[in-house]
Amino acid sequence: MAELLDSDGPSLMLVEDDLMLAEALSRSLSRRGYVVEICHSIEEARQRIERCPPEYAIVDLRLPDGSGLNIVRALHAADPATSIVVLTGYASIATAIEAVKLGATNYLCKPVDGETVACALKNQQAPCGIAGSEAEDSMAVPRLEQEHIARVMAQNNSNISATARALGMHRRTLQRKLSKTNLDLPGSDPQ
Repeated sequence: MAELLDSDGPSLMLVEDDLMLAEALSRSLSRRGYVVEICHSIEEARQRIERCPPEYAIVDLRLPDGSGLNIVRALHAADPATSIVVLTGYASIATAIEAVKLGATNYLCKPVDGETVACALKNQQAPCGIAGSEAEDSMAVPRLEQEHIARVMAQNNSNISATARALGMHRRTLQRKLSKTNLDLPGSDPQ
């Protein structure tokens, strides 16, 4: 542990319960000069924060012992300058907004690669050196909303009325959103 604190590179705490993803991101970010310490739970992360808050953090949203947003809150309280990236396989507009309000710098959907995460740590939207890529807008709030609507639409078998109820919006509002974003699913009733 002492060697982590003595290194010349910036400290990075990676909080991820998926062991393979954690190891892959750790290797990738270590090659980019970060000194990575992996935590697999909220409790491990809290202990790390108390010992010495990192300069950078990558936090999984869903962990076995609770929400990664608790870690975001603790990191921001310990050092508001910490650059925090939230990772999730369950993206939603609500959690993206909440993460940013709590102090996250960026919010990414899994699967991700080291290049995307490294850029997000520096608050860059697109992967470094890849101009005009689809990743530029992959986590924009409108994109998150589109993905969420599509997911709820699929859960409701493309029924617009049921989807609107599940989303808590008026049916016509949902129809306008669908027409603007071309989210109509095959066989869905456009009315």
